[in-house]
Amino acid sequence: MSRFFLTILFLGISTLVLGQDGDQQKKLEQRKAEIQKEIRELNELIKDESSKEKSVLTKISEQNTKIKLSEKLISMTAKQTKLLTDDIYINQIKSNKLNRELKVLKEDYANMLVSAYKSRSDQSRIMFLLSSEGFLQAYKRLQYMKQYASFRKIQGDEIRGKMAELDTIQQKLVVQKKDKVKLLKESETEKKTLEQDRVEQEKLVKSIRKDKKKYAGDIAKKKKESREIERKIDAMIRAAIAEANKKAAKKAGESKTTKAAAAKESTTKITLTKEGKIVSDNFKANKGKLPWPVAKGFISDRFGTHPHPFEKGVETHNNGVDITTDPGATVRAVFGGEVLSVQIIKGSRNKIVLLQHGDFITVYSNLSAVSVSVGDKVSLKQSLGTVGTNAATGDAVVKFLVVQNSTYLNPSSWIAQQ
Repeated sequence: MSRFFLTILFLGISTLVLGQDGDQQKKLEQRKAEIQKEIRELNELIKDESSKEKSVLTKISEQNTKIKLSEKLISMTAKQTKLLTDDIYINQIKSNKLNRELKVLKEDYANMLVSAYKSRSDQSRIMFLLSSEGFLQAYKRLQYMKQYASFRKIQGDEIRGKMAELDTIQQKLVVQKKDKVKLLKESETEKKTLEQDRVEQEKLVKSIRKDKKKYAGDIAKKKKESREIERKIDAMIRAAIAEANKKAAKKAGESKTTKAAAAKESTTKITLTKEGKIVSDNFKANKGKLPWPVAKGFISDRFGTHPHPFEKGVETHNNGVDITTDPGATVRAVFGGEVLSVQIIKGSRNKIVLLQHGDFITVYSNLSAVSVSVGDKVSLKQSLGTVGTNAATGDAVVKFLVVQNSTYLNPSSWIAQQ
């Protein structure tokens, strides 16, 4: 394939890619703004609580969250920079192509004007017509003269059009290059902030390692409490599923034998009614769009298994996400549903609310007060209660889980980015 056709093909594809890149750039900018908002809220919460006595473990958790958010921000900026670099490259190729085309068009137009100047007199045009061998040839020559004048106008319009297109692309290039410089500066600032956060984190970790015996008990206690809470939540979910299925069976008017069999198999899977399936489908359709269970906050412990922030070779696990918020903050429903269970963890003031949304369950743990009862129908963002506050550290953390039947899902994939 010749270079000419390859260039045409490349420019055709690049025009399509540029449109897609524009949408992607907007999405990246939106996600970046969301991360920046989360960082601001984290810093505000830390600043508001700066006067309180905090444990080193709490400070490490906060610092670890800041580092993760900074890393995300740097990643978003890098993606933006790459997309912008690609756009600049494609627009530069377009600019070069237009410059070459303009050069050829201008040369042709100049030659045409010279030729027209040489035969510019009315007498020359008349003689050209009169020297025709017949009427038909004279008519053709007249048409040729008209077409020639029209072609000159078309060619002039084409030159003006390409010049306007070139000017637009060059202006866009100027803006894009400025944006790239801005992004590179932002990236440098973000990297410096990340480095400062890592230095601060290392200082805190060193203070733990120096007096490991002092903190070993706190760490072990926190792990044990976390495992115990998750075990109890798991038992609550299974019991709630069994109870929901019993109610559904009773409502459907099934026999005792059928109900007994359903109850036996119902601790891991919710039997959906027609109405329940509609609710479940609606919940699923809102994946990534659900509001946060609190109006303001940041994720201080994410879903899944990941390395411990300062204990090498040790992993931590979370069936949901821990969201740090303002003390006394309202905990709210992320979707309309029915209150499936309200429980209190024995030996603590930790209250837990389970909401059913078809075969999905959302769990809200570490509430100091609850404002709903079992069987209540709740609406989107309706208050469920108040977040509990750790008396020793002053932390206000709500644990939020999303479960389908008895399978734990990553809540970060379901709630909208802040």
